[in-house]
Amino acid sequence: MWLKTVRFLPIALLLVYMPGITFGQSKVISTGQQLNAVQVTVPFLTITPDSRAGALGDAGVATSPDINSQHWNPAKYAFIGSEGGVAISYTPWLRKLIGDINLAYLVGFKRFGDKQVVSASLRYFSLGNIVFTNVYGQNQGQFNPNEFAIDAGYSRLLTDNLSGAIAFRFVRSDLTGGTYVGGAMSNPGVAFAGDIAFYYQKNLMLSDYDSRMAFGVNISNMGNKISYTENQVKAFIPINLRLGGAFTTWLDEYNSLTLMVDLNKLLVPTPPIYATDSLGNTLRDDDGNPIIEHGKDPDVSVPYGMIRSFWDAPGVAYDDGSYKVWQEELHEITYSVGLEYWYREQFAIRGGYFHEHATKGNRKFFTAGIGIRLNVFGLDFSYLIPVKQNNPLANTLRFTLAFEFDKLKKK
Repeated sequence: MWLKTVRFLPIALLLVYMPGITFGQSKVISTGQQLNAVQVTVPFLTITPDSRAGALGDAGVATSPDINSQHWNPAKYAFIGSEGGVAISYTPWLRKLIGDINLAYLVGFKRFGDKQVVSASLRYFSLGNIVFTNVYGQNQGQFNPNEFAIDAGYSRLLTDNLSGAIAFRFVRSDLTGGTYVGGAMSNPGVAFAGDIAFYYQKNLMLSDYDSRMAFGVNISNMGNKISYTENQVKAFIPINLRLGGAFTTWLDEYNSLTLMVDLNKLLVPTPPIYATDSLGNTLRDDDGNPIIEHGKDPDVSVPYGMIRSFWDAPGVAYDDGSYKVWQEELHEITYSVGLEYWYREQFAIRGGYFHEHATKGNRKFFTAGIGIRLNVFGLDFSYLIPVKQNNPLANTLRFTLAFEFDKLKKK
């Protein structure tokens, strides 16, 4: 039976505004600017899960280690000054579009000896309630689309200043509840993925101030492609490269200031530009495949797609008919800048900015937040302020509550 949902439009809007995903054929929107966002499945894996990084413009690969390091850089756990801890975060998502979408995140770690740490996390994304109807508008039941990911990580000190980590991830995405899509029975999408990360930090003196510089890199979500029906072409999950640095200065024994910068790029093939006729219809070859005018075929293996993602963009188009590939590849890099102030390591004020090019999603927003650390637990809060009005990400709030085991024992 053919089914449809009365909430198809909101869900479509949700997918469009997810990080790093936009569907549809590329088109020129102005001279030298063509809309051509990278397309991925399960984009919920890229949503910032915790409040600290959410207040720092989504920067976190090189920030000081904390309980939520699992998402940003699990190698940071090797330098964390605690024996273990657990944190839970909650994010009401896209509330300007739909009122019942949310992301929940549970993460914890445990140290073994001086050099080894194991960690784990659970990320659950609920897309609200959907009512299914048949072609006559008759109610056929309800379903709550949901996605989740379970992680397990291991980090270890490699030298006094360098650490490394690996993480393994199981991902399950059920968006339709087994209904028919395009005439085929749908199934949940399932993926197995892994991360590899490194973190370096070194203490130094800067104009008589105790300081620390840190660098981090994390290649995450390296896993299989997935689809939701048998006749659907399998799509990449958001394989991601994140690298960045952070610099901390202790102004005195009570006050510290940290500046951090993250660069982020999806290691996923860029959609090509397909040849069209005078009416805008896509041209096809003798086998029925669309003819690629600029760019490369995105239907490749995962390892090859990761490597080729650095040069496979069709390029930015200009009036003279030229396409500059390197320019579009630079457009695919997002930038995060954050500033964090701590007083006596008990109270923090944070701010940040996130920038994504207009042709790759156009997410541009400022962030702000605070953090409080007491004897046993910590509480963080963040708030998102978009650059442009009527942005579905506007007023996004995040809440994180954390507990540290060793402090609990001391208490």
